[in-house]
Amino acid sequence: MSSYTRISRAFTNACPLPLHQRSKYVVFSDCHRGTGKTNDNFLKNEFLYLAALKYYFQSGFTYLELGDGDELWENRSFEAIKQTHPNSFDMLAKFRCSHRFYAVYGNHDIIKRSPVFSKKYCQHYYCEQTLCHQPLFPDMRFYSGIILKDCEQNTDIYLTHGHQADILNSTLWPLSRFLVRYVWKPLELLGVPDPTSAAQNHRKKKISEKRLADWAKNNHHILITGHTHHPMVGSKTSPYFNTGSCISPSGITCIEIEKRCLSLVKWSIGTKADLRLYAQREILGNTVCIDDYIEP
Repeated sequence: MSSYTRISRAFTNACPLPLHQRSKYVVFSDCHRGTGKTNDNFLKNEFLYLAALKYYFQSGFTYLELGDGDELWENRSFEAIKQTHPNSFDMLAKFRCSHRFYAVYGNHDIIKRSPVFSKKYCQHYYCEQTLCHQPLFPDMRFYSGIILKDCEQNTDIYLTHGHQADILNSTLWPLSRFLVRYVWKPLELLGVPDPTSAAQNHRKKKISEKRLADWAKNNHHILITGHTHHPMVGSKTSPYFNTGSCISPSGITCIEIEKRCLSLVKWSIGTKADLRLYAQREILGNTVCIDDYIEP
């Protein structure tokens, strides 16, 4: 099966959501929430992530997570991840409770595609504020793709994780998980990067991004993915966007969709005049208007 076919199949039973002038979506990917050990790359940016989620929750955004939210290749236990990051899951539970949380599975959390996973692990989490278990994602379904169905100009937006562009991380994911869990995880602790990862191997990253961009261009669709950890704003001739990740040393990135416009946003540590630190939000590149993006 070609990468083109794998990407297309991600949208066969995609979750449809409305897109109109009043829509407010924020798209994150590749949080890789871990268990708090030295290989938990999310840990150092969690306070930025929490600041961003509080901002988007208070501003009325719907949260879309495009896969690899949790690091389930290196870690076997989702319960351990929930126990390590209770504040993050508290915010996600608030989005879900208000019907503003939808998620796609990626390669590193591909086991979420099974309904058994949701029934077994996603019902509750332990809330440190109430000191008891609270609902997390009751009846949650993790999708292979999401389509924002345009209610005005028929310019739909397609969202998926993006691992479909790479056979090693899609069709052969059990082999990749074995290598990550038993070979590259121990070496990562010694500072050796995983050469099979599209996020760390620049050649694989460029190949995956070209396949995703070609799919978007050939289908005349705006496509948003994660997977490569490379934040990207598309052009009118190449309507491919990438959210980046939440594990970059310089901060976290996401894509905001508001008033039918797309903005690539970075959250990082800022310094005020009195040297106090704060979570800083800045728009990277140009904000793109959907109505001017794809020819009808």
